[in-house]
Amino acid sequence: MTHSRSVRPFYRPMRPRRRDEPHRAATPLELFFDLCFVVAVAQAASALHHDVGEGHLGHALRSYLMVFFAIWWSWMNFTWFASAYDTDDDVYRITTLVQITGALILAAGVPRAFAEGDFTVITYGYVVMRLAAVVQWSRAAAGDPAHRAAARRYAVGVTIVQLGWLLRLVLPDGWGMAAFVLLALADLLVPAVAERPGMTPWHPGHIGERYGLFTLIVLGEAVLAISVAIQTGLDAGEHGLWALAAAGAVIVYALWWLYFDRPVEAPDRLPYSLIWGYGHYFIFAAIAAVGAGLPVVADHQRHLAHVSATTAAYAVAVPIAVFLLTVWVLHVRRQQHGAVVVAYPVVAGVALLVPLGPAPVTVLALLLVALVAVTVVLRRRDAGAATDPAT
Repeated sequence: MTHSRSVRPFYRPMRPRRRDEPHRAATPLELFFDLCFVVAVAQAASALHHDVGEGHLGHALRSYLMVFFAIWWSWMNFTWFASAYDTDDDVYRITTLVQITGALILAAGVPRAFAEGDFTVITYGYVVMRLAAVVQWSRAAAGDPAHRAAARRYAVGVTIVQLGWLLRLVLPDGWGMAAFVLLALADLLVPAVAERPGMTPWHPGHIGERYGLFTLIVLGEAVLAISVAIQTGLDAGEHGLWALAAAGAVIVYALWWLYFDRPVEAPDRLPYSLIWGYGHYFIFAAIAAVGAGLPVVADHQRHLAHVSATTAAYAVAVPIAVFLLTVWVLHVRRQQHGAVVVAYPVVAGVALLVPLGPAPVTVLALLLVALVAVTVVLRRRDAGAATDPAT
């Protein structure tokens, strides 16, 4: 009898998970899903590095933001769905593996999207992932009467938008960007509309953990990009890159510290949960962009980049500023108070001036270390004042 209970079924009705479920943690399937997205993130960061280094700044930014939207949105939708409805039966696992296959197809299309502006392969991979999600939402609608209206709206909304993405492929070239913006907005509106009949039972703590894990993935990609750039330079006899390697490592360490300064947990109210979830697009994209910008600086030091030293430095400073401002909006203002709340936007503004001076990457690293120090000191001071009986 014990053995039969331990056997995973091929199919079971998709019942909702509890929002207050204790000790809810990421599953091996979720971790595998994240791991497969590493390929897509690495492709996007590598292509951004190449385009910025060649001086194609407008094309680089436009292509990167479009590609990263497809990566992030597919990951995000699976994450929130799994938080509410992970049944771990065989059908669920197979459907998720189809979604992962779509992510690999998407990753394969990233180089062509950057080089030729051809998003055909990316679109195919994206549609595979999203239509597999329709299957998941249809199962949820059948198995969860309390949230059936929301699940059906998800299934219908996602299907309609995917037809739009496929139709975009046959539009004239001049309409591609406008169609992308409209379809991206339509995709973003689906959860806002679908959740209104009653929020699906995602777990705030579980969502916070999942977002933290994806943050670690993009931080890892940044570390890898720095390592590869420095290794390539050293192999070519460029031994002056050690200072850049040290500063780059410190920058990544500081970004990790600032994001995980406090436990990460998603808000449990619909309007702010959407802002929090959507806002992480800028955090994830900014961290990956730092991983693309630091190799551009290395290329400039090796006289391989076709951009100025100031432009190369801005390839690091701009995503750092975006990261700081987004963390400030989503985490710091909501959880902290006092001078530390002011410190984040001030440091972000100063970071945008640093490329105009000498040794910008080193100065950016020192600036972030100072912000970490200020955050730690002020938080401990505030905690001490809160526990002091005399106050």
